[in-house]
Amino acid sequence: MKKYYYVIIVLLLSFSGTSQNSNHDAWDKLLKKHVSNDGLVNYKTFKTDNKALNNYITSLSEHTPNDATSKEEKLTYWINAYNALTIDLILRHYPTKSIKDIKDPWDQRLWKLGRTWYNLNDIEHKILRKMNEPRIHLAIVCASVSCPKLSNEAFSTVSLEQQLTKATKDFLTDTSKNSISEDTLELSKIFQWFAKDFKQNGDLIDFLNKYSSIKISGKAKINYKDYNWGLNE
Repeated sequence: MKKYYYVIIVLLLSFSGTSQNSNHDAWDKLLKKHVSNDGLVNYKTFKTDNKALNNYITSLSEHTPNDATSKEEKLTYWINAYNALTIDLILRHYPTKSIKDIKDPWDQRLWKLGRTWYNLNDIEHKILRKMNEPRIHLAIVCASVSCPKLSNEAFSTVSLEQQLTKATKDFLTDTSKNSISEDTLELSKIFQWFAKDFKQNGDLIDFLNKYSSIKISGKAKINYKDYNWGLNE
């Protein structure tokens, strides 16, 4: 009888949502192996692990989120997917000096996840941005010097809140990307490009003050830094 109930539980879990079976351990191992604490990627060594990366992307394809998947699981899945697919895109064209040297880098539908072919723009604009979590912009990476640093650990559902907060604080305290004082801000263009996303609960300064160690004046002058599209290696 116990065996019978065990089989029923396994079957129920398998049909309750494929994303529950999604495992990002393989991605975590690759990041720890090929990404420094500063977010720099060793694409040369990463390329030697191409098979492991492709296996991880295959596992993503087999465990796509569905209607029963929680918001935290969806965010975890799609942030990891975006970053893994960006690495894959670079490795397909490596050596390259910039993601912008690749033709239509964000529009190439190279990856089939579940039954759908995706490009990076689909994932960022049609999925992640619609989840009303502005910190995704500090977690997904465009393989460039001025991007937020690529974390050398995979995002996980259990630690998602802490990881998003850390990614945001790390980005704001990186003076090569943001210079913050009480009255003057020199910010990454990410805050200009996606201004609407950061103004869901107040203005941009309200958002920044949640994560900045410096209290910013509501009248602070804002300028935006030039964006360096050089490869993050």
